[in-house]
Amino acid sequence: MDFQMSDDRRMLADSLGRYLAAQYPIQHRNAVAYAAPWHDPAKWDALVDLGVVFALIPEDRGGMGGAGFDITAVFTELGRALCPEPVLPALLAARLLGAAGADLEPLLSGVRYGVGLGELDAPYDLDTITTTARDGRLLGRKSVVYGGADAERFVIAAHQDGGLALYDVAAADVEVKGYGMIDGGSAAEVFLDATPGRLLMADAGAALQDALDAGALALSAEALGAMEHANAMLVDYLKTRQQFGRPIGAFQALQHRAVDLAIEIEQARSIIILAADAMGGPQQSLRCSQAKHLVGKIARQVAEEVIQMHGGIAMTWEYPASHYAKRLVMIDHQLGDTDFHLERMMAVLQA
Repeated sequence: MDFQMSDDRRMLADSLGRYLAAQYPIQHRNAVAYAAPWHDPAKWDALVDLGVVFALIPEDRGGMGGAGFDITAVFTELGRALCPEPVLPALLAARLLGAAGADLEPLLSGVRYGVGLGELDAPYDLDTITTTARDGRLLGRKSVVYGGADAERFVIAAHQDGGLALYDVAAADVEVKGYGMIDGGSAAEVFLDATPGRLLMADAGAALQDALDAGALALSAEALGAMEHANAMLVDYLKTRQQFGRPIGAFQALQHRAVDLAIEIEQARSIIILAADAMGGPQQSLRCSQAKHLVGKIARQVAEEVIQMHGGIAMTWEYPASHYAKRLVMIDHQLGDTDFHLERMMAVLQA
């Protein structure tokens, strides 16, 4: 297995990292992430122009990537900047629209998509979805639709004739209740009441699982970028914060905790590389669940340790550590938490 990024991916990551560092400092991020529309539409257009969406789509569908390592290259940089732009729903939509053979030009041109999968009683499991489709009309409710607050179109999963189908629905045809999430960014409740939709794919179970795998990998990579940045802030703080006439990083107890944290982050990096390499292969679902499970636990540990070793300053709104900690904790709850993915790993291994 090659642990080095290709030159194209390295250039993409460097370009995206430089753009976010210059245009998305933490002050701007916090100004837009916690107030409607919970992101910056102008910055979304700039990310599209930069090629972020193109990197998530295979070349034969008009993009320039779409592989596991393309996903990790993009989302690691987004995680470092805590970027709240709706790139995750764009990835999910790209996987689903691509599997259905639909036109990807609107997505590539910057049209914002929401992907309605989870429901109140089925937050993660596709088997318990209750939204139904009949004669081109959809009935049900989709919960926590990421990026749905100002999405222009929705891809909706619904039961049809005993299986799962995908429908394309215009935002103007549904009732959308958008809201901000505790860690920034947006989600929405989408209400479908005999809503007209265009059938994209009738037998969509495999496509939906592929999209969820890609989403789990993306969130794991986002967490890695956030953990690396939070850890860098911690190390800098340990070197500069003075106590008893010397930096607190000189105390052995804090040194040991910082080293343990660095080791855990390297473990997260390794499982993410393994999952990225497995994309498109027979072990894709297993590896992505392994990554999401392990990264979820490590991310929570990093959040707790960064807060504790920083002390009271880490609890303030102005200091970035609090925002990174919130995001790291909440990533575990998106597209399946650690318990869900542990159960899924066991089911895959038993099968």
